[in-house]
Amino acid sequence: MSKSLKRVRSALDGAGIEPDIQETTGSRTAEDAAAAVGCVVDQIVKSIIFRGEVSGEAILFLTAGGNRVDAGKASILADEPLGKADASLVRAQTGFAIGGVSPIGHLNPIRAFLDPRLMDFETVWAAAGTPNHVFAVQPNTLQSLSGAKSGDFTLSSD
Repeated sequence: MSKSLKRVRSALDGAGIEPDIQETTGSRTAEDAAAAVGCVVDQIVKSIIFRGEVSGEAILFLTAGGNRVDAGKASILADEPLGKADASLVRAQTGFAIGGVSPIGHLNPIRAFLDPRLMDFETVWAAAGTPNHVFAVQPNTLQSLSGAKSGDFTLSSD
């Protein structure tokens, strides 16, 4: 078991949650992950990370699988302009590689925001520290564990 996967499992165990971690194959997209675990695409939690242009820190946006982050709205929530986070910043702050960033189990604290669409489901699935592992969690538990603030940061569908 990878160190990243162990960290996520430990974070779940520490919160008193019996981990439901599943290994998938070829889950590079939200659609693939949804097919692998048998859910709708919006039940997949995408971890999108930007770099705060003022703070220099990674900022995490947890969004429903079918939604896309609106950089302008995200900047307003973060209270600073946002730029692209490179792999080294993501790895240094979270301890995860891009493609397997979990909403929990980070090496260092991270500001996080949650897409309200995720609250429409009883269960959502998030990356468990690798590109091929996901875990099931109730959205309110995910919000609590990640410390994410709910906010509108997705593109409008109109």
